[in-house]
Amino acid sequence: MTSLNPPPHAKPAIRSILVALMLAIFLGALDQTIVAVSIPAISAQFKDVSQLAWVISGYMVAMTVAVPIYGKLGDLYGRRRLMLFGMALFTLASIFCGLAQNMEQLVLARILQGIGAGGMISVSQAIIGDIVPPRERGRYQGYFSSMYAVASVAGPVLGGYMTEYLSWRWVFLINLPLGLVSLWIAHRTLVGLPVPQRKPIIDYLGTVLMIVGLTSLLLGITFIGQGQSWRDDQVLSLMATALVALVLFVWHERRTPEPLLPMHLFANRNAVLCWCTIFFTSFQAISLIVLMPLRYQSITGAGADSAALHLLPLAMGLPMGAYFAGRMTSVTGYYKPMILSGAVLMPLSIAGMALSPPSAELLSGVFMLLSGIAAGMQFPTSLVGAQNSVEQHDIGVATSTTNLFRSLGGAVGVALMSALLLALLHDSLLTPAVGQPLLGEGSSGNVLLDGLNAVQGPALDNLRSELLMTFRNLLLVSAAISLLGLCAAITMPNKVLRGRGDKAQ
Repeated sequence: MTSLNPPPHAKPAIRSILVALMLAIFLGALDQTIVAVSIPAISAQFKDVSQLAWVISGYMVAMTVAVPIYGKLGDLYGRRRLMLFGMALFTLASIFCGLAQNMEQLVLARILQGIGAGGMISVSQAIIGDIVPPRERGRYQGYFSSMYAVASVAGPVLGGYMTEYLSWRWVFLINLPLGLVSLWIAHRTLVGLPVPQRKPIIDYLGTVLMIVGLTSLLLGITFIGQGQSWRDDQVLSLMATALVALVLFVWHERRTPEPLLPMHLFANRNAVLCWCTIFFTSFQAISLIVLMPLRYQSITGAGADSAALHLLPLAMGLPMGAYFAGRMTSVTGYYKPMILSGAVLMPLSIAGMALSPPSAELLSGVFMLLSGIAAGMQFPTSLVGAQNSVEQHDIGVATSTTNLFRSLGGAVGVALMSALLLALLHDSLLTPAVGQPLLGEGSSGNVLLDGLNAVQGPALDNLRSELLMTFRNLLLVSAAISLLGLCAAITMPNKVLRGRGDKAQ
C-alpha cells in the first residue's frame, strides 16, 4: 500500500519532479503546433504535397494510439522507465525529422515522434496520480494545462521565426537540447516512484486490435476533415475496419485476465461522465483553435500574424481557468462545481463569439477569453475526477483513457466542424474555390483564403458578408454541441476528493 501523501521533506523533490513533467508536457504539446507554420517551406523543399498533411496528422494519430498502451504498461511495469523511454524516443525521432531527406522519411520520423510524445504526456499525468493525493491534483494538473496553453502560443511564433531566419529543420532540431535537458532532469528526479509487485501479463491481441481500430478510426476522421465525403470508398473501408476491430477489442477485453483497457472502468459512472466532459471540451477547444484564425482572416482580410494574435485570448484563458479550478478543488475538495461552471460558460461564450463580428476585436476577445477559461476549468478537473473514481492500480489506465478521449474529441471536433463548414459553403459563390480540402495542411495555404484573394471589388465585400453569416451559423452549431458536455456535467455525481490523509486502497 503506497501513501499518496508525501512527507514534508519530500516537497522539494516533488517540485523537481514537477519541472521534469512540465518540460515533457511542453515538448509533446509544442510539436502539435510548431510544425504547422513550416509546412509551406517543407513543401517547397521536397516538392511533394501528396503526403504533406501527414506530417501533422501522422504525429497526432500515433500519439493518440500510443497513449492507452503507455497507461497500461505503466500500471504493469512502473512509470519511470516508460517516461524515460518516451523522452528518449521523442528526442531521437526529432533528430530523424531534422535530417529527413524526403517526405517519406519525414512522415515516418513524425510517427515515431508521436509515439514518444504519447508516453511523455500520458505518463506525466499518471505520475502525479502516484505521488499527489486527489485533493491536491487539480493544482498540479492546472500547471500542466498551462503548458498546453504556452505551447499553443509559443509554437507558431518559434516555428515561424526559425523557418524564416534559420531553416524548417530547426523546428525539429530544437527538441534535441530541450529533450536532453528534460531527459537528464527526469533521470535524476523520477526516483522512488511506486513499482508494481504483481507479475506483468501483456495483452498482445488486445493491443493489436486497439491499434488497428483506433488508427482506422482516426484516419477516417482525418480524411473527412480534409474534405473527403464520408461516403468515399476509402473512408467507408476505414470506418468499417475500425468498427470490426473495436468490437472485437471489446469482446476480447471482457475475457482476458489482464486487459489492456479494463471494461469494468466503463461501468464506473463517474469516470465515464468525466471522459464525456473532456471529450466535448476538447471538441470545442481544438476546433476553435483551428477555425477562429480562419474566420478572422477570411472576414477581415488580416494576415496570419494578426490571426495568431487574435487567438491569444483563448490561449490565455486556458491556464487562467485551470489555475482557478485547481485551487478551488483543493480548497473545497469537490471537482463537479468547477466542471459544471465551465460547462455552463462554454456554450454561452461560443454563442457570444458567434454574435460578435471579428472586427469588434475587444468584444470578440472577451468571449474568446471566456471560452478559454471554460475549457481550462474542465480539462484538469475532469482528469482528477476520473483518477479519483478508480483504484490506485488503475490510475495509469484511467489517465490514458482520459487523454484518449481528449485526443478523440479534438480530432472529431476539427473533422466535423471542417466538414460542416465545407457543407455550409457548398452553395456559396466560393464553390469553385472550396471543392478541395479547405483546412488541409497539405494545401498551399487555406483554399478559402486563396479563393478570396482572387476576388476584388464589391464582390469581395459580398463574399465576406456571406462568410460572416456562415461562420456565425457554424459557431452556433458548435455552441449547441457543447450542451452535450453540459448534460454530462449536470448528471455527474458530486463526489468528494480523497484528501491529504487518505491512502490509496
